[in-house]
Amino acid sequence: MIPLPIRPLSRSEFAPFGDVIEPDDAKSFPINTGKCIRYHDLAKVETSGPEARTLVSLLKGEPYDIPLTLKMVERHPLGSQAFIPLTGNPFLVVVAPDEGGKPGEPIAFETAPGQGVNIAQNVWHGILTPLRSTSEFVVIDRGGSGCNLEEHFFEKPYQVEYA
Repeated sequence: MIPLPIRPLSRSEFAPFGDVIEPDDAKSFPINTGKCIRYHDLAKVETSGPEARTLVSLLKGEPYDIPLTLKMVERHPLGSQAFIPLTGNPFLVVVAPDEGGKPGEPIAFETAPGQGVNIAQNVWHGILTPLRSTSEFVVIDRGGSGCNLEEHFFEKPYQVEYA
């Protein structure tokens, strides 16, 4: 297996693949007569294709153990996909650049408590991978007609591990 070290999630390193959803350094302003702070425009939600619409769903995921064997990544050619945790548990985010229609070398990130991600349209990524305990997420992605899932299985798997 090919080693794949996990690194902390940061806006700058994740920028080529989408958005980190967190209040730190976000544009914010008070609303509701000053009783609430709005952290504004944290992610670009993308939907395209026939009958495209934005979906909001809830997921409850069982935790994975590290080291983890990464055999497959997927992408959604018709829309972005955001994962916003409802618990303080970290989760693993694996992304890969596109190289001629196939994924390149993957990169593994671990979120800090409270961080979410929006994976941009057509970006190769791993499946939702909660760590340490069962976790719940708000998921914002695309509904509508057309095929919005493409999977790629690696010839040689990666072993995701702590550096």
